Amino acid sequence: MAMQRVVIVGGGTAGWMTAAALAKLLPGQCDVRLVESEAIGIVGVGEATLPHIRAFNERLGIDEADFMAATRATFKLGIEFENWGRIGDSYIHPFGTFGPGMGEVDFHQFWLRLRQQGMDVPDLDRFSMACTMARMNRFALPSRDPRQLNSTFGYAYQFDATLYAPYLRAIAEKMGARRTEGRIVTVHRDGESGDVTSVELESGEKIEGDLFVDCSGFVSLLLDKTLSEPFEDWSKWLLNDRATAMPCRTEGAVTPFTGVIAMPFGWRWRIPLQHRTGNGYVYSSQFLSDEDAATALIGAVEGERIAEPRVLRFKAGRRRRSWVNNCVGVGLASGFLEPLESTSIYLIQAAITALLELFPEKQISPVDRDEFNRLIDLEYDRIRDFLILHYHATERTDTPYWDYVRTMRIPDTLAEKMELFRRRGRVVKYREGVFLDASWVAVYLGQRVIPEGHDLRADPPSAESLVAGMQKLAADIQGLAGGMEDHAAYLRRYCPMKDAA
Repeated sequence: MAMQRVVIVGGGTAGWMTAAALAKLLPGQCDVRLVESEAIGIVGVGEATLPHIRAFNERLGIDEADFMAATRATFKLGIEFENWGRIGDSYIHPFGTFGPGMGEVDFHQFWLRLRQQGMDVPDLDRFSMACTMARMNRFALPSRDPRQLNSTFGYAYQFDATLYAPYLRAIAEKMGARRTEGRIVTVHRDGESGDVTSVELESGEKIEGDLFVDCSGFVSLLLDKTLSEPFEDWSKWLLNDRATAMPCRTEGAVTPFTGVIAMPFGWRWRIPLQHRTGNGYVYSSQFLSDEDAATALIGAVEGERIAEPRVLRFKAGRRRRSWVNNCVGVGLASGFLEPLESTSIYLIQAAITALLELFPEKQISPVDRDEFNRLIDLEYDRIRDFLILHYHATERTDTPYWDYVRTMRIPDTLAEKMELFRRRGRVVKYREGVFLDASWVAVYLGQRVIPEGHDLRADPPSAESLVAGMQKLAADIQGLAGGMEDHAAYLRRYCPMKDAA
């Protein structure tokens, strides 16, 4: 069988993740060629990830310590949300579980039962290894033994996105992927099928292919500009359309979590790396000007700024289809959801995984293409609902921005989920999708969506035995986390950064 000629349009994180994965995991089945222009540049602000990236790196044979040193990465146990439910509130969305359940009954149901009975039990995050480690600024790799308490958490990374793409490029080129420098000026299509046949560079060179992957970012050169695939606009629910980003010198702790601080007209991120801290203000231009956002960000960061604020413009939503004809959109070319829950790189990874599983043997099958689109739509739609939850489940009334999101009509799919949780703490379970039960529970309770009741199957154990067991569990978690190494010290020993400026 002849190798499929795959042409990747655009580099950056999406392009080089795609090139590395195809070259490594489909050897001899596809010829990978990536076209990018150094003059265009990359967005390069997304620095926080979800635990799924570890599996992606492992499939590529990446050594974790080497990767972290090269990208000046830190560990990430979750995301801390400040001022979201009410000003002064703080909770952590952890990468891991809340305590052990019993059979089919989740741990939080027993906790809810005791709270509803007026029993004195610790806050739910005291039963999370990830939350406790994050609060104490400690880190250790999780145990691989599921019987151990320190196997109940996961982790991701916070890294310099401008260094991740070059790191992947080296891997991809070692595996046979080829890079071509140049700006694309024309996209040629077949007159009958509408398929893309080649891209033409300013130099006049034509690069032909069988399958084209659009990694051109917000430009969406193939899906939008060439194939005119419609865009589903979700800005009525996710109204933020700007971000101003600015790195600064680190003066606070190098925390093993991402900080997400609600602001009067949006929210601010804090992402500590080994060599600096990433900051940004995500906001709606309906309520805040770019100049005022930059001023607010400069006034809020912890240390001396390393660069001036730069503004990014975007719109929340996705293409109606991410695979059209012989073009597959990966990353921003396919859709965009603001980085509130660090899902951007995950969505790239999800598209690559689906493409690998449905990669055309010879001819592109409409069945495979439809399945790819179903999977990607599902990922975007469920993340959309999870993000909207953060805004809608607020009690803030201090600005018109928070009044709008608190009172807006939300998608029916989210309204149903929220009502089920309010009724008796039930979390809708899915076989597919990125966020599992603990994630939803953390945000619901963290933002004061308090159930009226609980799962009746949590009633049989005596209250006294449950309280005693919970107190012991919280003490064991506290003791185990307290014996771990300081996060910054762990980084210095495990993966000291390379080429520090």
